Amino acid sequence: MFKPIASQLLQHLTNQNNWSRKYLMPHAGKVVQFTIALIKTKLLILEDGSLGIASNNAIADAVIHIPPTLALRLAANDEAAKMLIKIDGDSHLATELGKVMQYMRWDVEEDLSKAVGDITANKMVSASKQAFTSVKKQSVNMMEMMTEFWQEEQPILAKKWQVEKFNTDVDTIKSDVTRFDKKIKKLQKKLQESQST
Repeated sequence: MFKPIASQLLQHLTNQNNWSRKYLMPHAGKVVQFTIALIKTKLLILEDGSLGIASNNAIADAVIHIPPTLALRLAANDEAAKMLIKIDGDSHLATELGKVMQYMRWDVEEDLSKAVGDITANKMVSASKQAFTSVKKQSVNMMEMMTEFWQEEQPILAKKWQVEKFNTDVDTIKSDVTRFDKKIKKLQKKLQESQST
């Protein structure tokens, strides 16, 4: 039941983003598996450059592993999070599909306009965007307040400068211990030389 609906949705998405086909056609017939926590989804690149759901027993040419925490960062368009994605297999294929999917957009307004009309669809999408922007802004504000609280009021998080100072101090101690060890070895050598003479 889920696979036919998902395949239709992917076909619809590819049709709305027709530009993507030329990037995917060279990889026709290949399978990419997305693994997010325990959820595994296999996408098949079709001959016309569109996407479909691959069968469960299809062997993946590339596997993209996305931890759940990373998925949230990717949803928030965190550029640094992209560097933490783990890829097994054909990394060129996975990277190409990832780029295409990153720029694909679902034109919700166009689809809604067929059901409720252009003006209503436009107002619904505008209201949804405003609500999403407001929720995102409030979430960021809340995280900033919690971070400040945990750094200032209930210090369980270290500030960046504190971590840097700690790392510098550890490096200093390490080099001091190394120098001290060399001096001890030098003194032991002199002591052995003086005892042998």
